[in-house]
Amino acid sequence: MAKLPPYTTPAGYTWHYAYLVICGLIFMFLIFPLMVIMPLSFNASPYFTFTPEMLSLDPTGYSLRWYQDFFTNPNWQGAVKNSFIIAIFSTLISTFLGTLAALGLSRPNFPFRTTIMGILISPMIVPLIISAAGMYFFYSRINLQGTFTGVILAHAILATPFVLIAVTATLVGFDRNLTRSAASLGAAPMRVFFRIIVPLITPGVISGALFAFVTSFDEVVVILFVGSYRQRTIPWQMFSGIREQISPTILAVASILTVISICFLTCIELLRRRNEKHRGIRTT
Repeated sequence: MAKLPPYTTPAGYTWHYAYLVICGLIFMFLIFPLMVIMPLSFNASPYFTFTPEMLSLDPTGYSLRWYQDFFTNPNWQGAVKNSFIIAIFSTLISTFLGTLAALGLSRPNFPFRTTIMGILISPMIVPLIISAAGMYFFYSRINLQGTFTGVILAHAILATPFVLIAVTATLVGFDRNLTRSAASLGAAPMRVFFRIIVPLITPGVISGALFAFVTSFDEVVVILFVGSYRQRTIPWQMFSGIREQISPTILAVASILTVISICFLTCIELLRRRNEKHRGIRTT
């Protein structure tokens, strides 16, 4: 925790510690559902409540049976396979498109840059239910509804804005004199791109790709509209499990997805700090 300067007034001290308390309360509000879900995933009984054995910390009240069910149930394993297939291919497509769009929009003389940027990030702004309904009617006309291709393209549309924003943020403050200097020394455009531009934007590209992967992996609204049973993903399986057959396996899956998300966010933060270090920005 940073020390307050010696000239801080009593009101400044009060606001500083009140601010810390407010941030702590907000943090507890956000993570409280996780604090409930994760212990319940180890419940030995098929209930969504804390049993007396769990509350008394009796080892017989805890079990890994729901995690075992997740790793052995063919329905869940099929959902895992579909989720990874769809997320990987949609991430590749969205990363490619988002990076190209960011490089083009970063040029100072690009016409209608603000308007085009607004259009490209619109999937983040438009409610998912509207986007999903529109994709459903459009895909039904071109025979993509209920296919892996349609689901992958739909997820790529949703994930591209995250890549665009991440790469654009990396390009902020990019020194164009580097590319001009390389070109003046006889470097070909492709050599300039791969030897100068790519190393500088790599942290942003990787961060955008991680965001895109998580967006596709956790998406449930669009898949319900444009997918079919053959494209059933983990979120779809969880949604169906809540509606059809409530099982604590859902809590185990939610805990696993939470851990995966934390790992991804940690990687993104490390990449952000690495990027700031290379650009000479001091991280506080």
